[in-house]
Amino acid sequence: MYIREISIVNYKNLKEVQLGFSPKLNCFIGKNGAGKTNILDAVYFLSFCKSFSNSSDLMNVTHDESYFMLNGNYNRFDVIENISCGFKKGGIKQFKRNSKVYKKLVEHIGLFPLVIISPADFNLISGGSEERRKFMDGVISQYNQLYLDDLLKYNRALQQRNNLLRQFATSHHFDADLLELWNIKLVEYGERIFGQRKEFVEKLIPVFQQYYSFISQDNEKVGLVYESQLENAGLEDLLKNSVAKDRVLQFTSQGIHKDELVFYIGDHPIKKLGSQGQMKTYLVSLKLAQFDFIKAISGLKPILLLDDIFDKLDQFRVEQIVKVVAGEQFGQIFITDTNREHLDSIIRNMDTDSRIFFVENGIVTQVK
Repeated sequence: MYIREISIVNYKNLKEVQLGFSPKLNCFIGKNGAGKTNILDAVYFLSFCKSFSNSSDLMNVTHDESYFMLNGNYNRFDVIENISCGFKKGGIKQFKRNSKVYKKLVEHIGLFPLVIISPADFNLISGGSEERRKFMDGVISQYNQLYLDDLLKYNRALQQRNNLLRQFATSHHFDADLLELWNIKLVEYGERIFGQRKEFVEKLIPVFQQYYSFISQDNEKVGLVYESQLENAGLEDLLKNSVAKDRVLQFTSQGIHKDELVFYIGDHPIKKLGSQGQMKTYLVSLKLAQFDFIKAISGLKPILLLDDIFDKLDQFRVEQIVKVVAGEQFGQIFITDTNREHLDSIIRNMDTDSRIFFVENGIVTQVK
């Protein structure tokens, strides 16, 4: 699967851009802030119905404009498909597949799989546990619609239970039966989510370690551990036994919303001991393993976006990463960089069909 062409209107600093892509390698060169990442973000948006950098659609509209439009033509299982999205200030976002409007955006997630590796991935290491749960949820949701549905329902039930706990504290009245109604829902959805997360991490670990070993040439050993309160007890018992504590805290202290994914280098958390190069290698390996996982389940090679990923890596590790993505197991790749010589070297080493684009102040020109 690959995106053949894209049309971008009023998206961030991209006023009007129309591009045709190589089915293999597409490189974007330009200074920082020129708009390279915004092009990748537009491609991301067409897969996930949202930006990877802005949670608010309003923030994606070009300054002094009232709307943005994105339109992409894809080759998916050798069938040409069109995906379009429009958003207008004060209105709602409308997503279409082959001119048909989606009733729910969740129906689109996973149909056009994509993996992005960007500087923002450092939040996976430096950020809180919510960032790492989002990583798990984002991958699993791309191939399991039921998981995404369970996750949305769990979060709604969690919010209602927390609201109820606050009401109990305010009114000085406790209703155990009413609380139990939300416990039942949390157990139903939470147990299934836990099972899917556990299975995902178990399958991801060996592939992730294999990628890290190749890129680092076995210089370091890395690990990945999924931690959950549900490892030692069922969610039903956890919720019942924590009622008194939850009433004091006025929120739900037990459940899959407390899960953690711990990243190790050697026997220590990489957050504490890893160098910037080791952390970057760790994140790249994690995302490449994500790519393999989605490809195996979906039957499609996800689009791979590499946004400024070679920063903070020595030349040897850069070359190792290029060797990996040059393999037949990968499909369409987008790369951004500020260094033309860097990209030329990558293109020579990959020896595949490619296109280079120069980006300056939101204007994109194909380099012959």
